[in-house]
Amino acid sequence: MLYSRFHVVKSTDVQTSSGGQTDGMTRKPAITGLASICSSIMLAEPHSASAVHHHGAQDTIVYAVRGQGAVVSEGGKKRQVLKQGDFALIPAYQEHQEVNDGDEEVEWVIVRSGAEPDVVNLEGWGKS
Repeated sequence: MLYSRFHVVKSTDVQTSSGGQTDGMTRKPAITGLASICSSIMLAEPHSASAVHHHGAQDTIVYAVRGQGAVVSEGGKKRQVLKQGDFALIPAYQEHQEVNDGDEEVEWVIVRSGAEPDVVNLEGWGKS
């Protein structure tokens, strides 16, 4: 059921974790199951990398809140660094990996084109 009224989720009410976790990454759902889009917070520990994964049929927009991380794609050949204030678009089914090579935690706000976030962890590049 889609929500038909204005809805606010306070920072103190954001859940601590969600499904589809990968080592070193914490995904905290903020708004899910209420509309045709969803949003979450992704935290990446220092010196960590997610599993290679994609988000199924969902397009993903990333906003870098703090820290410096990277999105690796195209079979590991392309690396796009995201610094505070940067945005990125990850198209549906695009295999990618989040990487934090730095010494501080990275925080990103994620918005996806589905009511619930879809994370499909892969064994490696080209394994979808």
